[in-house]
Amino acid sequence: MQFGLFFELSVPRPWTRDAERTVYTNALEQVKLADELGFDQVWAVEHHFLEEYSHCSAPELFLTACAMITKRIRVGHGIIVCVPEFNHPIKIAERTATLDILSGGRLEVGTGRSATWTELGGFRANPDLTKKTWDEFVRCLPKMWTTETYSYEGEFWSMPPRTILPKPYQRPHPPLWVAVTTPGTELDAADRGLGSLGLTFGYFAEQEKRIKEYRRRIQQCTPVGAFVNEQVSTVNFLFCHEDDEEGVRIGRQLGTTFNYLASQLVSVREAYPSKSYKSLGLLPQLRRQATGAGQPRHRGGRAGHRQPGTGAAGDEEVGRSGRRPRQLHPQLHGNHPAGARAAQPAPFCAGSDAPLPPPASA
Repeated sequence: MQFGLFFELSVPRPWTRDAERTVYTNALEQVKLADELGFDQVWAVEHHFLEEYSHCSAPELFLTACAMITKRIRVGHGIIVCVPEFNHPIKIAERTATLDILSGGRLEVGTGRSATWTELGGFRANPDLTKKTWDEFVRCLPKMWTTETYSYEGEFWSMPPRTILPKPYQRPHPPLWVAVTTPGTELDAADRGLGSLGLTFGYFAEQEKRIKEYRRRIQQCTPVGAFVNEQVSTVNFLFCHEDDEEGVRIGRQLGTTFNYLASQLVSVREAYPSKSYKSLGLLPQLRRQATGAGQPRHRGGRAGHRQPGTGAAGDEEVGRSGRRPRQLHPQLHGNHPAGARAAQPAPFCAGSDAPLPPPASA
């Protein structure tokens, strides 16, 4: 089992001149401490236009800063949006190889396609095509990293023979992952030999079932890369405190704040009837957490353990189209939940149960 941090870099209003700088500075301090304490990974998202929820639109820069102040912790894109309107594949190959060099071979490359209409609509991307562009990108990247001269003629992009530089420090290339934010994507990961980088869905029995099927299916995969990355990473909220009651109180406040911010976002399926997005995905789950809808009742609680309504995802997939009523819990009415302005952004805790990736070599 490995442990890491997963950053969205949330910046609640009011936005003062130093608000974003403070969040970034705090995050880098956390990463430096995590490296010293023996944490294994730090991940950063790529999000655009998502006010308050995530101000991490240039993760390659944040992760480079992380690499420069650490010695052993691995740095991970969680994820790079593999849609041509967002990122050109040549630039992805170049930037990731550079980061791998600067980090001394500590890079993990998560891939995905975005799940909000705010982002896809902002870049004028067609939601019907994102699954296909992602598939095309992940099949090209390993070859761009490993071949001296590369050319490509595809459905969504092409290039004449050129030498793509630099090359990654890890040999044959950094481990590849895909974001799993809707049930079924873990099967796409398995079929391509990719690591499953996902947020927690359902309860432990459901997670165990999905991971078991991923493990079975990846044994028969046709890997898109030079090796199979059979790793599973799950992401959830974690807050620790020496005092249980204080840990629960602060942890709930942080979880409620994050869920409130997420509840303001619009998923693709809610705004655009695309067959490429078969389920509503993560955001409606977070919205249900923020409103308290459909939550089972539990007794008691301990610091560091997510209680209903305080975590990233605790229910099964909504599984149907259509927007749910946006009725906020009484303490969430207004521009901010209680204590939102005072709350400090907290990292996720990501756990991976797989062995270390192949060692880097010159």
